[in-house]
Amino acid sequence: MNSSENNKFEYDKDKVDEIALALLYLTTFEGELGLKAWKNIDLGVLTRLYEKGFISNPITNSKSVAISQEAAKESEMLFRKYFAIREEEK
Repeated sequence: MNSSENNKFEYDKDKVDEIALALLYLTTFEGELGLKAWKNIDLGVLTRLYEKGFISNPITNSKSVAISQEAAKESEMLFRKYFAIREEEK
């Protein structure tokens, strides 16, 4: 998220939590002690984002990926679209 002062906005943490929980579904598997979920975003999703030119190749030893300028703008726009709290919602 862009940290400059003019880009700060409130966001709905419950919606973020809900989407994060939904994304965990992508990485669930049956473990020895029951259902588990990986803490990372599904590699299939990351690979599709890579193929679309949004991020660097996710198949590396690094725990992070580089994000293109286009992806950074799109990411912020989508985050605001789904999670920003509008004045009328306060």
